[in-house]
Amino acid sequence: MLGSQRLSLLSGFYNRLSKGSYTLKAIKFKVGDKVVYPGHGVGEIVEVQEKKIANTAQHFFNIVIMESEMKIMVPVAQCESVGLRRIVDKKTIDKVFRILKDRSSKIDTQTWNRRFREYSQKIKTGSVFEIAEVIRDLSVLSADKELSFGEKKMLDTAHGLLASEIAVARSRPTEKVIGELREMVAAA
Repeated sequence: MLGSQRLSLLSGFYNRLSKGSYTLKAIKFKVGDKVVYPGHGVGEIVEVQEKKIANTAQHFFNIVIMESEMKIMVPVAQCESVGLRRIVDKKTIDKVFRILKDRSSKIDTQTWNRRFREYSQKIKTGSVFEIAEVIRDLSVLSADKELSFGEKKMLDTAHGLLASEIAVARSRPTEKVIGELREMVAAA
């Protein structure tokens, strides 16, 4: 266990240059940081742990997802590939709000199950912009026709993911942010 040490750890983030030669990327997360794990939302790094796997020492971030209290172990070396990232800043939130208010984009008219697959992929990216597009598109679509059960559930999930991140970024209650997002989409 490495506790609360700052991890600019040489942590296994290796890029092989040539036989036996490696460069190392510094990790920018530490215990106590709030991070976003795609598809699950905002979590907090509660511990950095070292484990031996196949006689090789590997470091893991232990993350507790705030919404569900689910515990996730992410290999430090895989942070980038799984999409682990920091909470968004104010400038990014402003851009998300512009996406939510934008009505100039064309809504996909393909079958609900194709839309569902496409929107599921967008949510899995963990990108706040992609999630905002899903919320906007499903909200606009729901004004014209009733959404399928799966689409309604997806819309709720997208609201929850986006609102929890904005709530942490702005130090506000998640429920209040969800309400504001719904009002913003309805008013646009």
